[in-house]
Amino acid sequence: MKKAKNNDTIKMVLNYIKKYRISVVLSLLFAAVTVVLTLYLPVLTGDAVDYMLGKGMVDFERLKTLIIKMAVIICLTGISQWIMNICNNKITYNVVRDIREDAFNRMEILPLKYLDAHAPGDIASRIIADADQFADGLLMGFTQAFTGVLTIIGTLLFMLSINIWITIVVVVVTPLSFFVAGFISRRTYKMFQMQSAARGEQTSLIDEMIGNQKVVQAYSHEDEALERFTDINKKLAKYSLDATFYSSITNPATRFVNNLVYAGVGVTGALFVLNGFITVGGLSCFLGYANQYTKPFNEISGVVTELQNALACAARIFALANEEPQVPDASDAKAPETVKGEVVFDNVHFSYVPEQKLITGFNLHVKPGQRIAIAGPTGCGKTTLINLVMRFYDATSGSIKVDGTDIKDMTRKSLRGNIGMVLQETWIKDGTIFDNIVIGKPEASREEVIEAAKASHAHSFIKRLPDGYDTVVKEDGSSLSGGQKQLLCIARVMLLSPPMLILDEATSSIDTRTEVKIQNAFAKLMEGRTSFIVAHRLSTIQNADIILVMKDGNIIEQGSHEKLLEQGGFYANLYNSQFA
Repeated sequence: MKKAKNNDTIKMVLNYIKKYRISVVLSLLFAAVTVVLTLYLPVLTGDAVDYMLGKGMVDFERLKTLIIKMAVIICLTGISQWIMNICNNKITYNVVRDIREDAFNRMEILPLKYLDAHAPGDIASRIIADADQFADGLLMGFTQAFTGVLTIIGTLLFMLSINIWITIVVVVVTPLSFFVAGFISRRTYKMFQMQSAARGEQTSLIDEMIGNQKVVQAYSHEDEALERFTDINKKLAKYSLDATFYSSITNPATRFVNNLVYAGVGVTGALFVLNGFITVGGLSCFLGYANQYTKPFNEISGVVTELQNALACAARIFALANEEPQVPDASDAKAPETVKGEVVFDNVHFSYVPEQKLITGFNLHVKPGQRIAIAGPTGCGKTTLINLVMRFYDATSGSIKVDGTDIKDMTRKSLRGNIGMVLQETWIKDGTIFDNIVIGKPEASREEVIEAAKASHAHSFIKRLPDGYDTVVKEDGSSLSGGQKQLLCIARVMLLSPPMLILDEATSSIDTRTEVKIQNAFAKLMEGRTSFIVAHRLSTIQNADIILVMKDGNIIEQGSHEKLLEQGGFYANLYNSQFA
């Protein structure tokens, strides 16, 4: 099972590398040139030894020519290796860039249920930290694996051309290196997997603590947070130490085997010299080859260990990149530019978890231009209805229609483009105030933006900022108050002026005086527009055409504010409890 998973990961990596086959060919070509030139040097070194044997027997003329030739070969080797490294870097970082882009693009089309079920820090760790770890392993693979394999093959050929019997001694002992490296690498992959998972868990906790540090400090949760971090950190340290320990013994173990090879060559070669089967220079050359032949095994064993880590990281990235995306728009999906705003829920069933039912048999008919308020206790399904209308989640069964068309038969872009949405949770991106307001309408003029800001009562606080509409705000608007961020989100909707509105606790962070002004602005904006209003403060929904009172995913009461109060039911109790 694990082997099959590894093979799948390797196939996916190779598919990404395919796009850069020209760079791969060039890398292999210059790797071959580097290896051949490197292996030719011991031959020249052996000749140099033979030219200097014995007192008064030094052939300076030949040595001079030989030294010039060696200098040229060394320079060519350096240039070839430099070009090979450029190719390897280009392949590695382009592949990692492509993988990151694919992972991020997939994240953009994943269903919200996946994002709700996975910590943001873990997803970020996959795209950033795991991709970096994968890049390190891939680069080492290209840099050392190619040249290592070519060096082994080339060295064997050169050694065979000098003396076949000494070569046999080398080849017989060599498999021990493969056995040792393979034995260790099989045990390191799982450890690197656990290391990557623990790293993702740690990143997730850090992201959570940084984003909510005020809450942590307000509730004196520092000790508990530190305890959680310490536990994860210890776990990460253990996995990292285990992985590092096993990977670190690979090189010494293979070096021991390689030293046996070198000793075998030395002893065997000395016997051959004494019997006149090979010259001293030839033995010197052979010892150089024996050293070069065994060196790649050290490098490849290190590469194997690093590749185990890289594959473990790659598997986590590909798990995200291969995650099932949200159901795509139908090929014949409609894309109406404008809608009237008639919304029909027909026997809608939905639950986030199959075992736990939430909305069952929900029916509702909203006429164009009606203002529908949704009230009820926490967890009754108010926001879930909004998620279904926006197709953040699809209904398990039943249908939701807009102007007679099932929303599953509409493109998500057209559906959401006709709906303006203000949530209780605000989102401000890294950029200027102006950039944050024009998110839904990038082509808007500055005058339009200012008018929208005035309508949302955001203009006054924006003018007090250092650079007005050009003031840069940090990610998530940490330099702004909660109310200011919400006013900017309202300004976005005012600018968009869509045919349908969804207001989910849209004024929860705004002071009472400003809220009255915003409600008046919303009242004007909602004229002729179908609007869904979710509110806990029932005083804000008294003017709605219909108030739906929900409990446990079902509508238990509906009607106008006055009619519901007269009934003296669940809504009346809720309303009176707020003013008791």
